[in-house]
Amino acid sequence: MKLGIVAGYSGSKLVLPMDQILYAEKLGYDSVWTAEAYGSDAITPATWILANTSKIKVGTAIMQMPARSPAMAAMTSMSLAHLSGNRFIAGLGASGPQVVEGWHGVPYGKPVTRLREYIAIMKQIFAREAPTTFDGDQYQLPYMGPGSTGLGKPLKSILHCDTPIPVYAATITPRGVQAAAEVADGFFPVWMDPEQYSVFQEPIEKGFAAVGDKSLMNFQITPFVTVVMGDNVQECMKPIRGNMALYIGGMGARGKNFYTDYATRLGFGDAAVKIQDLYLAGKKDQAMAAVPDELIDACHLVGPAGRIRERLQRWKQAGSQGHVSAMLVAGGNKEVLDLLAEEIL
Repeated sequence: MKLGIVAGYSGSKLVLPMDQILYAEKLGYDSVWTAEAYGSDAITPATWILANTSKIKVGTAIMQMPARSPAMAAMTSMSLAHLSGNRFIAGLGASGPQVVEGWHGVPYGKPVTRLREYIAIMKQIFAREAPTTFDGDQYQLPYMGPGSTGLGKPLKSILHCDTPIPVYAATITPRGVQAAAEVADGFFPVWMDPEQYSVFQEPIEKGFAAVGDKSLMNFQITPFVTVVMGDNVQECMKPIRGNMALYIGGMGARGKNFYTDYATRLGFGDAAVKIQDLYLAGKKDQAMAAVPDELIDACHLVGPAGRIRERLQRWKQAGSQGHVSAMLVAGGNKEVLDLLAEEIL
């Protein structure tokens, strides 16, 4: 099992934790991941990190697919791969309808269909076996629909892609996980209970069966894991509690929240409904309080160093079974990075 770190989103100012990233690189961490919502983008920080490091891989978690065309994502990926000695990982995601339609001003459409088509186009561009053409539900190359000039022509990338660029997908729905297992090189769950690979097993196996030559040996499962070290377990849980309440309660309308559904599949259905009810009623503090300790503990690492070492055994076991390829660590200071490196690397 490998280790990565999450650089995260910007606030009102974009500041990268370069000291932490360079320290993780020195320890042997495999990757660092940037993000975008509706502030800083994911590519500019990834470029900066690649320019200021020499070994660690840099991925996007995520590039929002509706914000850029598949060809633009492929061009960006190839450019960064060339400039970094093939250290770039293209992480893609659908984002959510509030951001896609409210910020980017484009239809949310069909996220699973978009994922399949998007990656198919990217990989066709990478391969350069012929000029790129595609006739899909979400994308057509050349575009010949309403408003077109009729002058579009199939093109082959000028830039060559000599080394395969990994493409990961951010998804947690059964259909999305199945699509990722079929067309992507890996996926990152927003959280994961390492003892509940069964939540993903059926859709992953269906995706593998659709292509016939894939397995957990060449498909990466890389969940985000927040690690907060401290003597008081409840205090360590507080920032995680707020984040999980936001996602389960507020990242989508009632009946349209993938994270509420996911918490239910993890065995916390009653709590998920309560969190959402409270959050949508504006009672955010109560929604946070309703996040079960057991859910936080299942998916994250909190408390004193000894407790974290003990709870890490679950993750190491999942790694040995191929159920977790890498832990993408959020919130880790140098003490945390040292502990994880000692236990895993």
